[in-house]
Amino acid sequence: MKILFISHSYPPTIGGVESQNFNLSKSLSNFTDLEVIANTKGKLFLPFFVVTATFRAFFKMGSYDACLLGSGVLAPVGAFLKFLHPKKKFFCVVHGLDVTYANRSGILPAIYRLVNISALKKLNQLFMVGNATIKEAIGVGVDQSICTFVPNGVFKEELVAKRTRKDLEKLLGQDLDGKKVVLRLGRFVPHKGTSWFLNNVVSKLPKNCIFVAAGNRVSKNTAGDKDDFQTCEEIIAEQKLEEKTILLPSLLWEDVKTLLNTVDLVVAPNIKVAGTMEGFGINVIEAAICKRVVIASNLEGLTDAVSDGQSGFLIESENVPVWVDKVNSILKKDSGFIRDFGEKASLYVEKNNTWSKIANQYLAEMKKY
Repeated sequence: MKILFISHSYPPTIGGVESQNFNLSKSLSNFTDLEVIANTKGKLFLPFFVVTATFRAFFKMGSYDACLLGSGVLAPVGAFLKFLHPKKKFFCVVHGLDVTYANRSGILPAIYRLVNISALKKLNQLFMVGNATIKEAIGVGVDQSICTFVPNGVFKEELVAKRTRKDLEKLLGQDLDGKKVVLRLGRFVPHKGTSWFLNNVVSKLPKNCIFVAAGNRVSKNTAGDKDDFQTCEEIIAEQKLEEKTILLPSLLWEDVKTLLNTVDLVVAPNIKVAGTMEGFGINVIEAAICKRVVIASNLEGLTDAVSDGQSGFLIESENVPVWVDKVNSILKKDSGFIRDFGEKASLYVEKNNTWSKIANQYLAEMKKY
């Protein structure tokens, strides 16, 4: 099967969709003939990319069996090409914001509902990154029959690395003797729950606990999620959490690997925010494959990413007593429990979420058409 893959956002631009599209295309190319047309220059270049990608794809589709779009942003391109190439098959990866953005108020979301959601309905099949995304898609009128859940994946070899607490001390700039480090890895946006965790949980953790929040900030001009970094800073100042909290808004990949392979606990305290959602939650499976214990909100796509008791623990979102109790109880566990659960979590993710397995799921679904 020959596939033309089109991505609206691709490395070196950094982000969840960028990483997912790159890893998916890389993995698919190991099993089938695949060519990539990708926007590697960021959001400002997107309007120009849409025009040039459509033009290039129109001439290339004669040599391909199918076209796979990297997100719902490109749905109109797929619908247009499908009209011009009716015998070809067109598929699209759909992330949470690809659907929920249509529920926001304003002119841009209204245009998105009219153009992008209508275009999604015309494609042959939609690969949803989470079951919660399928539910949201049905809510905006997408037929359930064209929605298929396929989870995200990880490359173990790119995540697992030999790192020590000394490496972590160097990164954080302090002595960690006798201390516990809790990590929240992900973009600084409201629904990730970083500011909620700071405001409600951190002050109730042991004195020897340090909370590290690491991830990218969101541009003020983005049409998607809003930046939450300043709110985090304000909470830290108001609650005098400076000695217990470290914010890392920009990290090299090697530093991310140091965190994932050395911290004591990883949390994903997502909260419900209107107009957006967690489509899957790639960071929790990245942490699990690195043998970290993960606690996540029992919410949206995280319920697909975490198998409760197997690859992590799912608890009620925004329930302060439950979160405080669960985090404290894990931090009090002996090293044997942490080691054994981390091993189990890593094996679970390796069995279910490696990119080779996920790529084969995509390919099997596309071959049905």
